[in-house]
Amino acid sequence: MALPKHASTLERVWHYTYLVICVVIFIFLIAPILVIIPLSFNAEPYFTFSDKMLKFDPEGYSMRWYDLLLTFGMQAPEAPRDGSWWADAWSNAQWIQATKNSIIIGFFSTILATTLGTIAALGLSRPEMPGRRAVMAILISPMIVPIIITATGLFFFYSSIRIQDWGIPYLGIILAHATLGIPFVIITVTATLVGFDHSLTRAAANMGADPVTTFLRVQMPLILPGVISGALFAFVTSFDEVVVVLFVGGLDEQTIPRQMWNGIREQISPAILSVATILVIISIALLTVVELLRRRSERLRGMSPG
Repeated sequence: MALPKHASTLERVWHYTYLVICVVIFIFLIAPILVIIPLSFNAEPYFTFSDKMLKFDPEGYSMRWYDLLLTFGMQAPEAPRDGSWWADAWSNAQWIQATKNSIIIGFFSTILATTLGTIAALGLSRPEMPGRRAVMAILISPMIVPIIITATGLFFFYSSIRIQDWGIPYLGIILAHATLGIPFVIITVTATLVGFDHSLTRAAANMGADPVTTFLRVQMPLILPGVISGALFAFVTSFDEVVVVLFVGGLDEQTIPRQMWNGIREQISPAILSVATILVIISIALLTVVELLRRRSERLRGMSPG
């Protein structure tokens, strides 16, 4: 935001001081990421910058740790990279298995969290709903309660109902991650519903539309940016979560964060930095989509002229 021409000297000094403070805080927050990314290309098996890296020697950089993500756990990693090699990687590579598990769990937990969270947000947006504040506080409590408490409670609850005997893969983790993702959906959809003109739904009902048609044809197009944003936050929450997986996940339910945790405990490898770099890129892409959706939502509600 540009300073007005009539700004005083003190206002100008504070303005530029404020900008400097923001830049310093931004650098402080992003510094760990700036360190991790180049280290993931280290040719040496260390978590420090080698002399060749500091000298920008091409021999100091390598893609070996990204390649290890494909070969770690394979039966024949040195075989020619033909169709059978890729089949071996798809079936046996541990990082690929963890990625598949994370995507499956994230997808179904996101669907569940988005559906339940959107329904809850629609109900909470009605002014005539009794106890809205209390209900909202209960629904967003998973964001407030320490994750270790949630994981411990889920562990004992699942043990009491013996969910592991139900024979449904990933069920416990999916339900747990959906619980953690619902608050994000509720908050984003509720924010989208601020200023929503409920006379539109009444007009649709007066014209003979049933509740389902009214929701799909009137409400959903207006709240869709908030729904997608909430779904993205729920997916990222599931994709990055490790504590609950450690408590309730089975031995064959290794997700990417759990695989990273095991790698740190058992054998420290720069391959973890490669995974972290990929996750950072994915997170940046998702946050960019969220920001674009936020701007679109503001335009649809007439809050932004852009």
